[in-house]
Amino acid sequence: MDANGKRTDALVKVYVDGLAEPTNPGVGAYGYVIYRDEVKVKEKCGVLGEHISNNYAEYSALVEALKELLQRGWKDDNVVVYSDSKLLVNQMTGLWSCRGGLYVERYLEAKRLAKNFKNIKFKWIPREENSEADSLTRRAYGEYIKSKG
Repeated sequence: MDANGKRTDALVKVYVDGLAEPTNPGVGAYGYVIYRDEVKVKEKCGVLGEHISNNYAEYSALVEALKELLQRGWKDDNVVVYSDSKLLVNQMTGLWSCRGGLYVERYLEAKRLAKNFKNIKFKWIPREENSEADSLTRRAYGEYIKSKG
């Protein structure tokens, strides 16, 4: 507990994913799922537009998830972000630098948001272990395609 009586030892797991279909760049979509102490508390997906890169979509998922955590006041919790994007994980951990690209603005926003968290980690997982977030991105993309006829 902190000085205000708020619990600060909760474990928050965040699964993020993004896609660009049918080509890269293409229609960009994102999805994320948040668990707090093994209970799913939020899932969200959306379409970012056309001519969006896959990396921009991946970072958009992260940005939206981090905003949600901050809105809930969970900046002091133990946060682990899981992604199947090696680029995202390696850049957010500082292993790789960001050299430019269509996603730079989202990368910088993600870095800025991540600084608000007391204990945040980023872990790469295989795509098979990110199926919930992946299915959300595909749902958003599918709904977008249907809406376009």
